[in-house]
Amino acid sequence: MSIRRFLFNDPKCSAIFYALVFLSSAAHAAVPSVQRAPTPLNEVVVTGEREHKEASSAASPLPDTQGTRVYAGKKTSAIALSGEMPVVNNNQRQIYGKTPGLLISEESTPLVSIGYRGLNPDRAQYMQVMKDGLPIVADPFGYPEAYYVPPAEVVDRVEFVRGGSALMYGPQPGGAVNYVTRRPVQATALRVESSNTFGSHDLFSTFEALSGTSGSVGYDAFFHHRQSQGFREFNSQYDVNYGGGKIMLDQDETSTWTAAIDVYEETHGEPGGLLRADFDDNISKTTRLMDHFELNRLGASLAWEKHISDKTLLEWKGFGGVYERFSWRQRGGGFGTLPTGPAASTNDIQEQEFFTGGMDTRIRHDWEGLDSDGNTLTSGIFYYHSTSTRVEKRGQTGDALDGDLRKDSDRSVNNAAFFIENLFRYGAFSITPGVRLENIWQGIRENRNADKTTVPLGDEDDYSFVALAGIGAEYEFSEALELYANYSESYRPKVYADAVPLGINQTIGANLEEGNAWQAETGLRGQAGDALTWDVSVFHMAFDGQTGTVGSNIQNVGDAEYNGVELAADLKVMRWLAGDGEAERSGDVDLFAALTFLDAEFVGGPNTGKSPQYAPDHNLRAGIVYDFRKKARLGLSATFLDDHFGDDSNLTQRILPSYKVWDLEGEIKVWEDKVSIFGGINNLFNERYFARVTSGGIDPADGRNYYGGVRVLWG
Repeated sequence: MSIRRFLFNDPKCSAIFYALVFLSSAAHAAVPSVQRAPTPLNEVVVTGEREHKEASSAASPLPDTQGTRVYAGKKTSAIALSGEMPVVNNNQRQIYGKTPGLLISEESTPLVSIGYRGLNPDRAQYMQVMKDGLPIVADPFGYPEAYYVPPAEVVDRVEFVRGGSALMYGPQPGGAVNYVTRRPVQATALRVESSNTFGSHDLFSTFEALSGTSGSVGYDAFFHHRQSQGFREFNSQYDVNYGGGKIMLDQDETSTWTAAIDVYEETHGEPGGLLRADFDDNISKTTRLMDHFELNRLGASLAWEKHISDKTLLEWKGFGGVYERFSWRQRGGGFGTLPTGPAASTNDIQEQEFFTGGMDTRIRHDWEGLDSDGNTLTSGIFYYHSTSTRVEKRGQTGDALDGDLRKDSDRSVNNAAFFIENLFRYGAFSITPGVRLENIWQGIRENRNADKTTVPLGDEDDYSFVALAGIGAEYEFSEALELYANYSESYRPKVYADAVPLGINQTIGANLEEGNAWQAETGLRGQAGDALTWDVSVFHMAFDGQTGTVGSNIQNVGDAEYNGVELAADLKVMRWLAGDGEAERSGDVDLFAALTFLDAEFVGGPNTGKSPQYAPDHNLRAGIVYDFRKKARLGLSATFLDDHFGDDSNLTQRILPSYKVWDLEGEIKVWEDKVSIFGGINNLFNERYFARVTSGGIDPADGRNYYGGVRVLWG
């Protein structure tokens, strides 16, 4: 079922869509204008400029305060995409090339898997994944998997918050990744953008956009399409379509409305995993000839930002959407093998649909008192609701698109969270305590389960209340050097599969609890003029009560500890050696590195003494970029990853050997800033490696591949 058909035929979806469209068009008329004396917004403008400047560096943190959020004392990264060399095929390795602490579990499909300091990277399920501060996973609690992230072409920057993110964004222990999308262009009423890319394996990617501002109204509309046959022999093709827009309306001098909508459609084949011998012989081999995946997503939001006074800022966001996930997979087979036997003549068909909605209200207030040098209070309420269905069918052929109903369940989640933080400043020292109160109601009801003929169908309701606390501290030795430290708590909510097992013999442990985590970090960060920025920190994370399966029983299976060191640095060589003038005349050389050392181990449970999955001892990304007056750029970057395991049991067949991958990219502006050509070579030295292994086998990474394109700006 496509989004288009779902949009106009399903009454629930139609109601959500038309209500949001109506709200966005009526926003200005529906809200009375508040007559107040104009409030200077200089501070807001300066903060915005600072973000874009700092985000160009590997070690650039977010400012201490930004909008209604407080980042003081926390470890953060601001990753610029706007103004940088084009990111082709949504290459996450390129996006996070300057950011320590993250592991990209690469695969041969458009789906994304991101791990954090040794936590499971599959679909970034241990992280908060957001777009413009709002969740974009299928369901943040019952099904916290990110099957979609915005294409890089519409992203201005990525904000990454490590320990402490639970207080602002949600409970997951893996931190928060926020894709901040582009705003309407302010300098002109109409700017046209077109970018077209061609590459290996019949890659074609196009991005078309219109943007501008006229009076108090700004707009940004875009469309993105990309397709490829993939590098596998068969069934590795994919097709992505993404479109949408954003309208910003200045209601008066103190308030702004923003309405946004986007539609994402993606389909791809699943060519299957390989055995190690097959990988060594031919990485392009296909073991699954008929497996297929499809994702459709419609999302919309309406936001209101109000400067109540020069000391108080209110921010409200309402959001809703539809998320559909479909898969068709042939039965039979095993790890890296072709489907065989009687089961191979049938397939499993899975359909999941999520209807989501909620709101996020935050307020920031600057106040004096307690003998401090100024304080900032921020607090908020987050509400989220989701209803979803899961249907499983058995097809009577290996490539059937429909079949006999076997499982049918209805699921729902309600989440209400309150948080409050306060930044206290005392000269060069600041401290930010905070707390978040999570309330989660989760329900799941089985309507049919053909595997359960002797046991009752599942019907479970669960309520969880969790209080999370955190504190951050910062000491500024000077404007160029500061010490920071923080402590934060987080937890892993029960997912749907933990509440009601779908298998006939599966049971739930009587005392199954959410996984609980805490982490502490301290570090130094600084800069030397505009030439050098750096950040080094040490961290400890304890994650107790991780959930898993022992035999057929779902239970809390293990406690793990993660210790490590992170380093990031970015040096503009000519600016450092000869000053700004020479760098502007002859160009500059940018050297950067992002390094993580990690020591992770299970200290309790059946996996005691083993290493958590995707927890390599070291993870290094580094590179060099030559930039000639922003007219021509050439970059060479590398990823070095130590060997590690693809599962918590440390099975031999799940070992991922160490690898090193080099990427070359370049861009030349051939006519002012209006026309540029770009290109690159991924995996320059044709490294044979894999970064992901599943129960289906090794998922090989692509060898040397090429791309090139042209980008045009007008207006």
